[in-house]
Amino acid sequence: SLLSSPAPPSLPDRFRMFRSCEWEVLERSLSILQASDFYWGPLSVGEAHAKLQREPVGTYLVRDSSQGNCLFSLSVRMPAGPVSLRISFQEGYFRLKNWFSDCVVRLLELVVAGTRNNPLHFDEMGGTPLV
Repeated sequence: SLLSSPAPPSLPDRFRMFRSCEWEVLERSLSILQASDFYWGPLSVGEAHAKLQREPVGTYLVRDSSQGNCLFSLSVRMPAGPVSLRISFQEGYFRLKNWFSDCVVRLLELVVAGTRNNPLHFDEMGGTPLV
């Protein structure tokens, strides 16, 4: 499930300089992401975890990352509580573990579909698989 977001914010002001081909990918992906129900923009990790704490396991949201080297974070309600995972952007692709796409929303669709049969493991989740 997902946690619906408030009105979409403007472009994050902390983007590093991108090549024009990367900027086009980023701008298109951000436009699609802002139209989604699960993008919360500049939400802190604490605020994201507080919102997810009251939600069922598996509920997620995407927010701007507080890390300078990552643009977005995926915050997920796990059995032990909420966790946040960084979505990196390198060479025109958004990446989460071994999954990648030129669109954040498509990346999440791939992860949701793929983890049904092959759960992901992240150190941040203390060995609990992401399904």
